[in-house]
Amino acid sequence: MEQTVKNHSEFKAIDMAYIGIGAALIAICSWISIPTTVPFTLQTFAIFLLLGLLGGKKGTLSVLVYILLGAIGLPVFANFSSGMGVLLGNTGGYIIGFLFSGLIYWAITAKSSALWLQIIAFALSLAVCYTFGTAWFMYVYAKSNDPVGLATVLSWCVFPFILPDCVKIALAVLLEKRLRPLLHLQ
Repeated sequence: MEQTVKNHSEFKAIDMAYIGIGAALIAICSWISIPTTVPFTLQTFAIFLLLGLLGGKKGTLSVLVYILLGAIGLPVFANFSSGMGVLLGNTGGYIIGFLFSGLIYWAITAKSSALWLQIIAFALSLAVCYTFGTAWFMYVYAKSNDPVGLATVLSWCVFPFILPDCVKIALAVLLEKRLRPLLHLQ
């Protein structure tokens, strides 16, 4: 009986370690950045990889920890930025959208992690992130500038990212399949 309790607590410690390492990976990938209106980063790659490796629940928790670290002032966002000002700024909706991406992925893959389902989950979660981030951008931008049209915001914040994000999904899926056996993940 005592051995069962010990193994159960070790499993939780391993989960927490993977979640923390996942948040750190997202931060590192956010620092690899090309500055534009919405910076080109590897954040989405890290999120897709973590969701694939850790599953929806632990992957989403990694994203939440990442966002909370940035919110309290650790420089984990693109260009080593941090704080509530970033989250409440023009591009903060895309960062919050990462959390929705994780939740969507988790909901879709909760019963099965078949490759075709995983790819659909990634595509839908990315679309949700784009949608939330774009709506947020339009709202915040209009408060401090003149209102801007949807087509303009899409041309700034979504269209340039679609192809790179599709490549990130493909790379994340390929890398996840290779790393999973090495990390002994279920």
